[in-house]
Order: sequence, then structure tokens, then C-alpha cells
Amino acid sequence: MDYCPHTSDDIAQMLLTLGVGRVEELFADIPEKFRLKKIPDIPPALSEQETVALMKMIGARNQLPRLTLTGAGAYAHYIPAVVSHLVGRAEFYTAYTPYQAEISQGILQAIYEYQTMIAHLTGTQIANASMYDGASAMAEAAVLCGKMSNRTKILIARSVHPEYRQVVATYAWANGYEILEIPNAPTGQIDMDALAARIDEDTSAVLIQSPNFFGCIEDVAPIADAAHACGALLVAGFTDGTSLGILKPAGACGADFVVGEGQSFGNPLHYGGPYLGIFAAQEKYLRRIPGRLAGATVDKNGRRGFVLTLQTREQHIRREKATSNICSNEALCALAAGVYLAALGKNLRKLALLNVYKAQYLKARLLQMPGWAECFSSPVYNEFTVFCPDAQTVNEKLKKEGIIGGYELATDYPELESALVFCVTEMVSKDDMDQIIRILK
Repeated sequence: MDYCPHTSDDIAQMLLTLGVGRVEELFADIPEKFRLKKIPDIPPALSEQETVALMKMIGARNQLPRLTLTGAGAYAHYIPAVVSHLVGRAEFYTAYTPYQAEISQGILQAIYEYQTMIAHLTGTQIANASMYDGASAMAEAAVLCGKMSNRTKILIARSVHPEYRQVVATYAWANGYEILEIPNAPTGQIDMDALAARIDEDTSAVLIQSPNFFGCIEDVAPIADAAHACGALLVAGFTDGTSLGILKPAGACGADFVVGEGQSFGNPLHYGGPYLGIFAAQEKYLRRIPGRLAGATVDKNGRRGFVLTLQTREQHIRREKATSNICSNEALCALAAGVYLAALGKNLRKLALLNVYKAQYLKARLLQMPGWAECFSSPVYNEFTVFCPDAQTVNEKLKKEGIIGGYELATDYPELESALVFCVTEMVSKDDMDQIIRILK
């Protein structure tokens, strides 16, 4: 509601309740020299109309890009109007995660439906009520594998998102685990020979991403077989969830845990957050996963109802028994994902195909220009890596036209100088891509 200052009667009533004669007595413990003696010289108050006009004038100075070609973990997808309409309803928007959650049947049902859809998409049996983001979801899975196996080594593909690798490294350091990176092959996928050379009986988990940071699609099944042959577990991650609309899910290819970022499912870019961590697993790990699980049941009258079936965080069980110290979920972002997926339904596959076709079109046009070359040969989804004459100059030219260009890989991969990762979603039209080629020519 609108801000309402306390009236004189309000203040008098509060002072009476506190047994204090004057407001100043509440600050008696603060030395006089530190107290404010007079109001600072601030401009006079504005009316609501004047305030709105001022804020509009300031807002008009923003120079927002009209187009973005950068993915790298945050994706500009179209969000149907139904998502913001439902997520903005007061009963959802203002409900955090109630501690007597069974009272809030709407939130619980929304989480239950979200979990069901995520399990279907990832090829697993269970999914929790969400994590902070994709990076923390992968890190939680990595540490969980170590705890379950009592092994101390974690292998992670160098093609995993650099920020995800940093978060995993922090979690591993805090828990006393060793991290080893597996390089990528010339195809852009994980180097299977290097994996075979480094995996052993001390390895608790192998962490991969598909599509990976270069946009390359990994062949998950052989990696799962290699991990399981040594008694390790496979954690398969993703950053653009819409790829699940067309790719065979990692859970169906042998992955024990499927984790990733759910921002693509109905959540805006929002300058980097809040985002949505997806955490799904095979059923045998049900009692070990972090966070919460909402379940369906019936009440004493036989009516369908929803409950929090499992809560393995330290606020609900003895601290030493907790599987994680994750103290919250992203319920509102998960709700947006659930509404988005329900609205798209089987059209998610059509959306995924559209992303593939558009990315292939821009990639083909770029490679026709002198000095441009393909970086990796493996199949891609909606992101791809190319060499160009000068990555910085390319992005500067695009920026002048209101376009955010590709991700400069040299930032995190010094060996890939002048390489750019471009992302093309359904938001980029053919006319847009033709104009991009004209600008760069």
C-alpha cells in the first residue's frame, strides 16, 4: 500500500504503550554530538504528478539495446503475457515460502506442477522446488556426489560455463574436494581420452554442460558410461532450458543429476537476476537432494491436497543431518517457469526448432564473410562459436547500431583469441540478421 506517515495520535499512542514521554528519549543512548540537530538542506517535496514526470524524464535517458546476440547463461526469449499476468497476482507475488506451507495450497500446487514438468523435461523421476540459480544447482550436485561416495575428486569439463566452474570450485574448496578440469576436443565437446586418463576410483562425479559454453551439444551417454564404470556419478548441466524441447534429456542418457538455469522459462533477463536453479535427479537419490519437494496427497475427506513432502535443509532437521544449507527456493521464478511451460506445452519443440534454424542462418551468413571461420565442428543449438578478424571491433560496430554482440571468449579462454559466441533466439528476425551482416560487411 502507499506510504502513510504516523499521525500525532499514532505517535502519542506508541509512546504511551512504551511508557516514554517524548520521542527524543528513545535516542538517549546516542551521544549528543552524534545527533542531527537540523534537517539537511534538501529540495521541497514533489507532488505525485511531479514525481512521475521527473522519473520519466530520468528514465528517458536510458539507452536500451534493441537487440542482443549474447547468450552465455542469460537468454532473451519471448515471454507470453499470461506469465506476468498470473505471476503478478497478489496471492502469488506476495507469498514467499510460508513456514506453514500446507495453508498455501496454491503455492504448493504450483511447485508440484513445476516439479512434474521439470522431471519430464530432464528425463528424471524427481525435481526439487528449485535452487538459487544454475551455478549453485551444479555446485550442490557436485558436493552431494562427494558426500554420498566419500570420494575426494571432482572432474569438470572446461566447456562448462566459467562462472559455474568458479562456484563449483568454491563449494569444493569449502568441503575439501579436489577439482580437475577436463579439456575440450577440437570438436568443442569434452575430450573423452583426457576424461579416461583422469577418472579413477577417487572420482566422485563428472560435471558437464550440454549445450556447453561454446554452444556445442555433448554426447551424454558415453560420458555417463565412463563415469559409472569407475563408480562415479554424472552431473549434466544446461544454461538454456528451451533446448530441452528438442534434445534427448540427459536423464534418459544416464545422467544421475540434471541441473541448470531456468531463466529461459518465462523469466526476464532482469540485469542478471533473480534467476532459477533447476535441480533434478533419479529417484534413488530422493532423500539426499537439497531443498524441498512438494507432493500430492488427499485429506481426511478424500479431497486432493498438496504438502511439503521432504525438507532436508538445516532449518527443518538437525543441522548435522542437513544435506545443504540452502535456505530458500526461487518460488516466484519457478511459478513463472511453470506458467511458461504450461502455456507453451508441446509447442516448446517448435520453439526449440526455431532457435536452431535461426542460429544456423546467422552462422552460415557470417562464415561467408572474409576472415570469418568456424571454431568447432560439433552440432549446436542456438549458440555457436566463430573466429572473426577482430572480436572487439565487431562488437563495437554492433553496439553503435544498438545491438549487443557476441560473447568474447578470450575473457575466459585466452587460447581462443578473436572468437565470439553468438546466440540467436526466436526474438531475432531474419531482417535483423540480414542487417547484422550489412553492418559487419
